[in-house]
Amino acid sequence: MEDHQSPQSPNESSTGSQPVEQHVDRLDNAFAKVEPSQPATFSNRLDLGEVAQAINRIKAELRKVIIGQEEMIDLLIVSILANGHSLIEGVPGVAKTVTAKLLAKTMRVNFSRIQFTPDLMPSDILGTSVFSMKNNEFEFKPGPIFSNIILIDEINRAPAKTQAALFEAMAERQVTIDGKEYSLNAPFLVFATQNPVEQEGTYRLPEAQLDRFLFKINVDYPNLQDEISILLGNHNRVDKDPESLIEPVLTADKITEYQNTIKKIIIEDNLIRYIAQITLNTRENPNLYLGASPRASIAIMNGSKAYAAIMGRDFVTPDDIKYISKSVLRHRIILTPEREMEGFTTDKVVEQIIDSIEIPR
Repeated sequence: MEDHQSPQSPNESSTGSQPVEQHVDRLDNAFAKVEPSQPATFSNRLDLGEVAQAINRIKAELRKVIIGQEEMIDLLIVSILANGHSLIEGVPGVAKTVTAKLLAKTMRVNFSRIQFTPDLMPSDILGTSVFSMKNNEFEFKPGPIFSNIILIDEINRAPAKTQAALFEAMAERQVTIDGKEYSLNAPFLVFATQNPVEQEGTYRLPEAQLDRFLFKINVDYPNLQDEISILLGNHNRVDKDPESLIEPVLTADKITEYQNTIKKIIIEDNLIRYIAQITLNTRENPNLYLGASPRASIAIMNGSKAYAAIMGRDFVTPDDIKYISKSVLRHRIILTPEREMEGFTTDKVVEQIIDSIEIPR
């Protein structure tokens, strides 16, 4: 004989005989005790406060003279923190040389400016041995390369022999003269400018030298508002020298200390794999004749660490890598002749590569 259960009363729960109203009251009381959720926060495992303060002071000094060009300023500061050289490309008059010169002035370091010309010889940069009548022996007289920050103006105007003189200095921070090695004092950074339009009297930089630059920074014309601000600033300064407005912020020792701090920025293994995938894709990409080397991967990693630091973080994100990759790769890859004729650019190819790779989660 089958048992028939009596139907439940509408005021009884399915798990017992307690009225539904009592369960609702208990739930209301339970939620009432829960504190409202607080916004998620994080604290850095590395102390970047001093670094951030120094960067803000450098930017404040540069803004006394330089209007706009925020990307160029950010990337130059990143290159200093990452201990890498930068190639700045833009038409004349967009503050390439002035920005690099004033940035060097914000630091208490030795500074040299070298104007490259077609008749410049390697000894004009590195130095030469001179016979001393006093000692009856040759003495080495160091050239302008023996400094902390070197500004090379119009680097593409010097011939290959002079360009080759920079290879060892930029890659190994030393020069060899008459079989003797001379170390260059840290920090040693090269900021070089070139004009992409004028071709007369210029020489294309060899790929081996381009690869020594951490970044290639493209500088565009200012927008209308920035142009107006430039005019007003120039008008209001009257006879003041822009360089006199800049105060030094950092010392050589502090720069070296911050560079060592940047090396400790955290980067997850999946982001390292992400960097490797980007670089590998340049070697397999049908739009490219020449892909990037492992030096490019290292440059992306080091640049991303430094960019994370100026953003106030002690860890790298995929957005840091995406932002840095374009400036690292644009001068290290070469388009196929077909793509070049079609108007492709290396920046466009890098964007396509980044978009085609899944972002790590």
